[in-house]
Amino acid sequence: MPGFYDYGPLGVELKQNIKNIWWKEMVQRREDVVGLDASIIASPSIYEASGHVSGFSDPMVDCKQSKMRFRADQVFWGRLETEEGEEACYVSILESDTMLEDAMKAAKKKAKKLGVKGPYKPLELCDLTQAAEEVYQKIPSPSTGEEGQLTLPRDFNLMFKTSVGAMSDATSLAYLRPETAQGIFCNYMSIQRTARMKIPFGIAQIGKAFRNEITPRNYIFRSREFEQMEIEYFIPPEDDAWRKFHATWVHDSWRFLRGIGLREDLMSFQVHTKNKLAHYAKACTDVVFKFPFGTQELMGVAARGCYDLGKHAEASGKSQEYFDEENKRKYIPHVIEPSYGVDRLFLAAVVSAYREEQLEGEKRTVLGFHPSIAPVKVSILPLVKNKPEIVALAKEIFSKLQRRYNCEYDVSGAIGRRYRRADEIGTPFCVTVDFDSLEDRTVTLRLRDSMKQERIKIEDLYPLIAKEIEGEW
Repeated sequence: MPGFYDYGPLGVELKQNIKNIWWKEMVQRREDVVGLDASIIASPSIYEASGHVSGFSDPMVDCKQSKMRFRADQVFWGRLETEEGEEACYVSILESDTMLEDAMKAAKKKAKKLGVKGPYKPLELCDLTQAAEEVYQKIPSPSTGEEGQLTLPRDFNLMFKTSVGAMSDATSLAYLRPETAQGIFCNYMSIQRTARMKIPFGIAQIGKAFRNEITPRNYIFRSREFEQMEIEYFIPPEDDAWRKFHATWVHDSWRFLRGIGLREDLMSFQVHTKNKLAHYAKACTDVVFKFPFGTQELMGVAARGCYDLGKHAEASGKSQEYFDEENKRKYIPHVIEPSYGVDRLFLAAVVSAYREEQLEGEKRTVLGFHPSIAPVKVSILPLVKNKPEIVALAKEIFSKLQRRYNCEYDVSGAIGRRYRRADEIGTPFCVTVDFDSLEDRTVTLRLRDSMKQERIKIEDLYPLIAKEIEGEW
């Protein structure tokens, strides 16, 4: 089914490691952030208050000929003109990093076929939502190239509906959450009081969200079921108070991404201009990542003002005001929201880690994951499998490491082949138990990235691996 993906044994380990490290960094190692696990299904009244029922939609267009469906803001069109201002043709293209270059090439080819000679003016592209009615019928469908085949854009609500209870009527209507944020806003007052938090403080949540995307694409980057890691960080409402907190969260988010091994040369910041901000937002800064299919948003930090809490207070009739004991005043706090997509981080981690190397005429494929997120941390390799003493010692080491980390015990094939298998799945450490190990209780520790091998005492092995994976205490 398009837009839904399963994760296998290695994938689920990598995904879980990313979530665990985020939780440790953003919740457990901070005194100003606490956690929440809100329900996936929520009352329609919550999403009516937040504006999702009326406004959480994407513009959709259909191709009448091919029956394909597109998001209107992801289909771009342009009018090619000669330098004298003569109309040559119209072209359309799906959004990508190279769409301007590709569209110009297609437009020149089309103009040549129509007999309109250049030179031409540079092509300017706009998405379909910006097309005037008088030119709309001239824009070709990106699927067929035929003009007049695209329907006018119309809103398509992205929320999944479901029914709760034995009856399936209007009273049983509910929604699968399209984001984790609203659960945090609804629980904000009770968490603030029961956890005795003082502003500034944050509430963090990791969980599934669901959006009925018009055109899910680019593998797990844009899917219909995905996982989010979000924090709603509540701050004082003063006009410029948000700037400092926003800048701090942008910095902390970059540090986290770099810390789990994402390549800095593939990341950059993208600051939203005023015309691209939501009407209630004061600012939004995205970290974008250069994926194989183009540069796209990886995560974002938004200054949301007090819009969400204000809307829920208005709809519920319950005050969302915080009492500031120090200054003896009440106010609805403003919010900074760092928001991460787990699946996008997963994809960025794989892209950052993947490399191919030539070694003595052979190709070595490596996933160079940071040890903290590697699906398998250590591979234990007995040199031979028919020597009971070697097998017993290898099993002893494996059992001890397995209490703390996901490890692999591999006895199949030559030792070099086993190293290559470990490299391909991103295992940072291989431990070989051989005949000398029986005499002096040392093993060969082999490092994935440098392929360096060294003899090390078994009792020194455990703290060394712990330090590499978890850092200094």
